Amino acid sequence: MKTFKKYYSFPVPPQEVYLALTKAQSIQLWTGAEVNFTEEAGTEFSFWDGDIVGKNIAFEPGKKIIQQWYFGEDTEPSVVTIKLHPDKKGTSLEFVQTNIPDEDFVDFTEGLQEHYFGGLLDFFEEE
Repeated sequence: MKTFKKYYSFPVPPQEVYLALTKAQSIQLWTGAEVNFTEEAGTEFSFWDGDIVGKNIAFEPGKKIIQQWYFGEDTEPSVVTIKLHPDKKGTSLEFVQTNIPDEDFVDFTEGLQEHYFGGLLDFFEEE
């Protein structure tokens, strides 16, 4: 199992990034696909018609999101922690994901950067 950690900068305040990550309508805009999401601890979610599925663990509005992402029935859930910090340019986002299966790590993290963060960055650059 591996851990993936990366930082991203967004040219908007943390609250706006938080809303883009927690409101189903916003998520649908930057993923461009079907989404099922409720900003409530204990609820399950899915992005991209089920390509990413998991469970919401905790929310701190404008600051932090903790989720479990599922890789399959035989593996421990992967824990995703997203922290949002105000900085000079707007927001510094810290993304940490634990328990990524070794065999999925490269494909998964490349897809994550290209689609998940690529979509989110594009969303804010177009505003």
